[in-house]
This record gives sequence, structure tokens and C-alpha cells, in this order.
Amino acid sequence: MVDLNLGAAPTADDLIKDSSEATFMADVVDASQTTPVIVDFWAPWCGPCKTLGPQLEAAVRAAKGAVKMVKVNVDEAQMIAGQLRIQSIPTVYAFHKGQPVDGFQGAVPESEIKAFVDRVVSAGGGEAPGEALAEAIAAAEEMLSEGAATDAAQTFAAILGEEPNNAAAYGGLVRAHIAMGELDQAEAILNGAPAEISKSPELDAAHAQLQLARQAENAGPVAELRAAVEAKPDDHQARFDLAQALHAKGDAEAAVDELLELFRRDREWNDGAAKTQLFTIFEAMKPNDPVMLNGRRKLSSMIFA
Repeated sequence: MVDLNLGAAPTADDLIKDSSEATFMADVVDASQTTPVIVDFWAPWCGPCKTLGPQLEAAVRAAKGAVKMVKVNVDEAQMIAGQLRIQSIPTVYAFHKGQPVDGFQGAVPESEIKAFVDRVVSAGGGEAPGEALAEAIAAAEEMLSEGAATDAAQTFAAILGEEPNNAAAYGGLVRAHIAMGELDQAEAILNGAPAEISKSPELDAAHAQLQLARQAENAGPVAELRAAVEAKPDDHQARFDLAQALHAKGDAEAAVDELLELFRRDREWNDGAAKTQLFTIFEAMKPNDPVMLNGRRKLSSMIFA
């Protein structure tokens, strides 16, 4: 189980506060000597400010204390706004060691807000939330590849506790349960995926792996199926079953070869079952898997020959 090092989150009062001309020096310049401070210059009459402010606060809270936020009402702090040459609002500045280090004006997409906060955290020498989660995902994937599926599942679940829409962690959790042989649980998790990530490549890959795992439960003996194919090469069902059995035994390359041969012999057999099965196998693989890349190349050459 990897330690995400997320710790207890500081309270909102510790992370986000309102400031004034009287307290700006202490709240921003002095405070930024130890922790970067993001300053949101806003006003009650500013429409875009009402959208940006909450999004910025959420991103700051997600940083778990690696950055703080101060809100300044320009109507009540005109001297500060003038000194910093605030010409329009919303305007956001980030301070580190008492100096402005980054900033932007106007409403921006939520993804840009997160990227901005990550930059500020990195400028302060901290680790951005996205970086910490990426490291945790990599650690969980390593656990899974080494056979520690239970530990991997726990780590993926912890990541999702921090970021519920993380497609890589969600797909990893499904694959961990598949590795543990808990196919019904894996399917339940997959069916419960948030709509925002339900069509992501990571979940498509997990779905393909689940399909293949279901097939593996009913796969026949490789030796008998191979003998059947050798005795009767045009027995397409036997060749298809052999491909499933080979994949169930972990020999994806041989499975792909048999399906390519079946496609070469009769691409329309069983409503194009060979091509469909090939696509399922390819989708379950990593994007850079040489078996997948070579198989796709060979299939394409057959299709467009």
C-alpha cells in the first residue's frame, strides 16, 4: 500500500481568508515567505468573479496546504489595487517570498485554474496534487504488475477518494479486481463509473479486459483445441476457441496470430467475430504493446489489401 502523504487537510480558515489594506502585508507578503499565497482581486458586482472565486477556492483546498488564498475586495482596498495596477477584475496574482510570481486576468476554464495552482505549488517547492496522484497511480500499477492486486486495489481506491473522476485510477481499480478473480465486483465498479469518465480510454480498456476475463472462465484446453485445428484447419469455431484459450493462458501473441489466420480465411465468419475479438484484445492492451501494434498493422494490411 503506497502512502499518498496527503495528511490531514488544513481547515478552510487556515487556507482561505479575506484581507484588507490593513492586513494585506501580513496576509500576503509575510505569509508568502513560507507558503505561496494566491490573491483573488474581486468585487461584489463582478459577475465572472462569482464563478472564478469558488473554482479557485476548490483548487486551493485540493492542494492540501501547499498554497493559501487571500481574497481582496477592490472596492474596499483601492490603494492596494492601485499599487498593484489592477485594471480589471477578476485578477489573480500568486505571491512567493513576498513577490508576485504568476497571475492571470478574467474568467478561465477550470482546467487552467488547476494548472495555475499546480504551477504556484511547484514554484513554492511543493508537489502539485496532480504529481502526487500520478506517482501513486504509477506505484499502484507496479503493484498490479507484480501480482499484489489487493494492495493495488487499495491504492487505486485511495486515489479515487482524493479525485473521484480520475479515469486512470478507476480503470486500475477495475483491473485489480479482475486480477483477484472478482469479476462481478469489477463489473459493478465499471457500471458505477461517473458519466464524465465512462467513455475514457482507461475504462474502455478495463471493459475489454473484463470481457476477456469472462471468456477465460469458459476457455477450453489448449492442447485439444490445437489438435482440432491441425486436424481440420477450416474449423473456424475451433480456431476461434483456440485463440480464446491461448489468451486465457496468457499467450496474447499466439491468440492474435490465430485470429488473424481466421480473419484471412473467412473475415465474415460469425458476423466478423475474428475482427471483433482482435479489437477487444487490442483495446485491453497498453497503447505501446508491440503485440498490439504488430497485430493492428497486420490486420490493416489484410483489410485494405
